[in-house]
Amino acid sequence: MSEYPRLLHTVLDSTNPRELAEFYRQLLGLRYRPGDEPPTDGTADDRDWLVLTDSDGAAKLAFQLVDRLPRTTWPRHDVPMQLHLDFTVSNASELERQRARAEALGAELLFDRTDDPDEPLYVFADRSGHPFCIFVA
Repeated sequence: MSEYPRLLHTVLDSTNPRELAEFYRQLLGLRYRPGDEPPTDGTADDRDWLVLTDSDGAAKLAFQLVDRLPRTTWPRHDVPMQLHLDFTVSNASELERQRARAEALGAELLFDRTDDPDEPLYVFADRSGHPFCIFVA
């Protein structure tokens, strides 16, 4: 028995869980939990909960349907971000490659701090408006 709870996964709210799950699946190279794959028979995709796993099957991110999701106004605090995800890359050229990938997948660039010699980074909003960072660490 463990002395501490174990983090299972991080859950992101979305008005379109499939679209957001697909964004992160492609961005991070994750896969759907068995049974959560998109329908291939033309039926409507009405799932209100989806899970993405790593290649070993460990849950990483989950997505749940909400009726509405006010988009954060970060860096203003009218609507705070409440949570964000951090992703790291090994060098500046990889940072630029991942910026292009994120934007091609529908991310919106919110902040560019690539001129910081100690920790260059980009802050993006995903397709549901959740902020996430990619930086060199």
